[in-house]
Amino acid sequence: MAFAPKWKDENSDLLVKTILSLKNPEEVYRLLDDLCTVSEIKAMAQRLYVAQLLADNTTYNTIAIKTGASTATISRVKRCLNYGSGGYEIALKSIAGENHDEK
Repeated sequence: MAFAPKWKDENSDLLVKTILSLKNPEEVYRLLDDLCTVSEIKAMAQRLYVAQLLADNTTYNTIAIKTGASTATISRVKRCLNYGSGGYEIALKSIAGENHDEK
């Protein structure tokens, strides 16, 4: 059974299809630059970094210092890691495999 979030609709389908169609990091950077505000991009990037640090069992205090994230943001990411739909885990495993392949 395919995952279908509550917010899934024709517009979100277009967004996902578009992201998947991009061929390299530059194309993704260009789309994000046009699509999102700098604050939105930085917030998403921060959450991914927080997820990566949480997955490495880094303490909240250290994460807050390293990332500048609030404890509320860290807690929300932790809740998603523990009870979410698995998106962070999939992404972190994907980039870990990518980094492993580069070595």
